Amino acid sequence: MLRKPIIVYTLSLPRLVITIVLLTIVGNFLWFSPWVQKIIYPLPHKETIFKYARQNDIDPYLVAAIIRRESKFWIWAESPQGAKGLMQLMPQTAEWIAQEMDMNDYSHDKLYEPHRNIKMGCWYLANLNKEFQGNIILVIASYNGGRGNVRQWIDEKGWTGQEHSIDMIPYPETRAYVKGVLQDYQIYRNLYEKESD
Repeated sequence: MLRKPIIVYTLSLPRLVITIVLLTIVGNFLWFSPWVQKIIYPLPHKETIFKYARQNDIDPYLVAAIIRRESKFWIWAESPQGAKGLMQLMPQTAEWIAQEMDMNDYSHDKLYEPHRNIKMGCWYLANLNKEFQGNIILVIASYNGGRGNVRQWIDEKGWTGQEHSIDMIPYPETRAYVKGVLQDYQIYRNLYEKESD
């Protein structure tokens, strides 16, 4: 019985290098293509986000970036601290927002409703935006670390709230959060802004 010879394919070093370079180029092209990036940076609830962002005069892509960081667009997200829903609103904060917005039918369970959660989250972002006079870094830091803490960092530690001073944020979690939201915000704008125009 004859056995078939085993053929082993080997690449010379120059061919191996060329193959690796070509695979890297193709891989990068695919990875950074808009259709792949839109899988990584989806925009569910787009109409709701745009509706309430515009009503509150805030950038919808900032809202999308915050939702991505907070919940990865998972409606039923809940943090160990008790923050709920897409925009991860804390129950005490949500109660205060509901009072300020004259929501008579508010309950904690309703924070899992995308429409309501985004509506309340956008109002809260607009409230922070007003307090911090449109400084997006301070708004993002306040959303994560609390407005009182941000005020303290400004008053006691001399934090300017400028992009070049993000590393001065005392809380590592908030520092990473601000950087992450800013990165996601830019990506969302690059991916979706032309479509919305």
